[in-house]
Amino acid sequence: MILPDALTAPRASHQSASGERVAYYHDSAGSGRPLVLIHSINAACSSFEVKPLFDRYRGRRPVYSLDLPGFGHSARPATGYSPEFYGTAIADFVRSVVGRPADVLALSLSAEFAARAARLAPEHIASLVMVSPTGFGRQSMPGTRSARAIHALLRLPLLGEGLFRLVSSRPSIRYFLGRSLPDGVPPEMIDYAHATSHQPGARHAPFAFLSTALFTASAVERLYAPLKDLPVMVIADRDPYVTFEHLPGLVAEKPNWHSVSLAPHLGLPHWERPDAVVESLDAFWGGADR
Repeated sequence: MILPDALTAPRASHQSASGERVAYYHDSAGSGRPLVLIHSINAACSSFEVKPLFDRYRGRRPVYSLDLPGFGHSARPATGYSPEFYGTAIADFVRSVVGRPADVLALSLSAEFAARAARLAPEHIASLVMVSPTGFGRQSMPGTRSARAIHALLRLPLLGEGLFRLVSSRPSIRYFLGRSLPDGVPPEMIDYAHATSHQPGARHAPFAFLSTALFTASAVERLYAPLKDLPVMVIADRDPYVTFEHLPGLVAEKPNWHSVSLAPHLGLPHWERPDAVVESLDAFWGGADR
């Protein structure tokens, strides 16, 4: 199955510092500070997840959207996936490809990776927006040893291949996306998710995700709290997959942090309430500039 482009924009690629090919879409017709969009992590993710934002901002400012390694048109190696790997990939991208300070917006678990990147490349990340970020809930992640054991189990040929066929089937994709988009999942979103999850090597990165190996324990203390000077905004209301119990306390302590709920939404507000999201983003970035 040939994978089409997720966005109607030029697609390019660069070789990351770790040697992996990283694909990205770009539109440089606009002016001002670049915007970098980063999709979430799941069994069938890609730049298609950020399509409403890419389409809204193209022409207004330079816009980039990454296909993170393991997804979309990027390389899909069998091993090597970790929080550090993804944080470094994002930091390398903003340094090597964007080349100047950019506003970064990341969805869900990728917010943890973007927070790592902000510490690795502080001179190239001007602000960070996190949409339904992981790491703020009460539930703790399994330890490294448990994650490795789960990952090894998932990589067993018969078990792993059967499980991935199940989670990447159209009914499964429709079900999981439908939990975040209760008013209906666009058919083209299902089509693309199915196509990208049926590429060679498509199961490798999702298995690292399902094993919980890509999550950082104590993310608030280790990833988010150290962001003391960077302008940060969180968009979070309700989400069927993550909770945000520790978010209000951090925002209250950090003057550089801001949060909005934009209720009601279930984790994909840029699909559910695009006008409200764009209005909040523009206000945040305008305040960050001042």
